[in-house]
Amino acid sequence: MEFTLGQLAQLLQGKVEGDETLKVSRLDKIQEGAAGGISFLSNEKYEPFIYQTEATAVIVSEGFKATKSLKTNLIRVKDAYTGFTTLLEAYSQFTKASLVGVEEPSFMDPSSQIGELHYRGAFSYIGKNCQIGNNVKVHPQAYIGNNVKIGDNSIIHAGAKIYADTQIGSHCEIHPGAVIGADGFGFAPQEDGTYKAIPQIGNVIIEDHVSIGANATVDCATMGSTVIKKGAKIDNQVQIAHNVTIGENTVIAAQAGISGSTEIGSNCVIAGQAGIIGHLKIADKTTVGANTGVIKSIKKPNETVFGYIGMDMKQFLKSYSIFKNLSDLEKRIKELEKKP
Repeated sequence: MEFTLGQLAQLLQGKVEGDETLKVSRLDKIQEGAAGGISFLSNEKYEPFIYQTEATAVIVSEGFKATKSLKTNLIRVKDAYTGFTTLLEAYSQFTKASLVGVEEPSFMDPSSQIGELHYRGAFSYIGKNCQIGNNVKVHPQAYIGNNVKIGDNSIIHAGAKIYADTQIGSHCEIHPGAVIGADGFGFAPQEDGTYKAIPQIGNVIIEDHVSIGANATVDCATMGSTVIKKGAKIDNQVQIAHNVTIGENTVIAAQAGISGSTEIGSNCVIAGQAGIIGHLKIADKTTVGANTGVIKSIKKPNETVFGYIGMDMKQFLKSYSIFKNLSDLEKRIKELEKKP
């Protein structure tokens, strides 16, 4: 694929400084740029590379001012990082759109329906009574169980497993190895010390524009639905338990775990390895720091919580009752120190 700088500037709503007829066919890191490539500069610590790069063009923000002579052409946009992201999205969409057709061997039950411009990779499996939209890409060795619904322009990557009755919206991306709709962790303790499995008869609903990372797991509900709302982004190796609700545009980083029946609000940020116990409610725009353990509901929006120490539970709760009052105790100590 080749595009002129003028065409790219039009796509990015920017302006070329240099020869807009020059063509690029590759996306490069600025420190590795070579002729025929295009890069971007958004972090000032990489600025020295713009004076050395051999890239044909570099995307920069409107406010960038060169302090030395440049060998490259510039495309000025409102924000360089956003502009380059737009370019990456366009490139990705173009690449994925080229995947059309059915590779053999693959299987789709005759009772299922799939839309136009779809792709089914080798060894993929689609069960009974599925409804799959237009331009859906099902990559090799992906498994889609019975009664699954998938909206237009969604991608099921290699080796992903979509259990029966799952609903996936439009423009979603399920990355390799993800498992959607496996049984929730439900076991009833018995008098003899054993555990009896509780049937998990619910499903998973994933709304539009959701991304589920590689090897992430989203369990089906015991009853009802586990719900991932519109625009949520789930990183690799995240565990979302049964009957959890993840709000719109919430992002969850790698190795975080959300226990059963917890409700996460919209526009929250859950950092890596955070753990949230079950049956809590987390308010909108909450930030949970890395390795943080959340053991009670967060009721006020825009809160940031951080910190976790593993210790005897009773000792921890006693210590916590003191810890949360440390600021008041410090104030009282300072007042006492001022007294004669």
